[in-house]
Amino acid sequence: MGRWSRAEIEEAFAHYREVAQRAAASGNWREWANQFTTDASYLEHHFGAMEGREAIYDWIQSTMSEWPGNEMIAFPIEWYIIDEERGWVVCQVWNRMADPGDGSLHQEHNLTLLKYAGDGLWSYEEDAYNPARFIAMLENYERRKEALAAESAAD
Repeated sequence: MGRWSRAEIEEAFAHYREVAQRAAASGNWREWANQFTTDASYLEHHFGAMEGREAIYDWIQSTMSEWPGNEMIAFPIEWYIIDEERGWVVCQVWNRMADPGDGSLHQEHNLTLLKYAGDGLWSYEEDAYNPARFIAMLENYERRKEALAAESAAD
C-alpha cells in the first residue's frame, strides 16, 4: 500500500481540476500554482523545466495571459489512472479553445503525470504532447475565426 489512500489522491485530483477551471475563467493562476509544494518540479516539453512553486506560477501566469493560452477556456480530462503505490495520477487533458463564434470545437490533448506529495499538494507535473498537432489545431482555430469575421463583415 502507498503512503496515501486512493480517496485522498482522488480528492486532490478533483480539486486540481476545479482550480484549473477557475483559473481559466478568471485569468488568475495563483491558486492553481499554490497546489504545488514549494520545491515542486514541472516539466513542460515545449517550455522546459521549472523548479519551485514560484517559478511554476510565473510561467503559468505569463503563458496563460497571452495568446494562445488566454483563449484556452477549459481543460476537460478524458481519462485518468491513479497509481496508489506511487501516489501518481496520469491523465489525458484536452486544451479547449474558446468558441470562435459558430459553436465549433477546437482542442488538442496532452498527457500529464502528477506526483502527489500529501496534504492536497503535488510535487511534480509533466506535460507531454505533439507540438505539430497543437500548431495545426491553432491554425484551424484562427482560420475559422477569420472566416467568421469576414462573413460578419460582409453582412
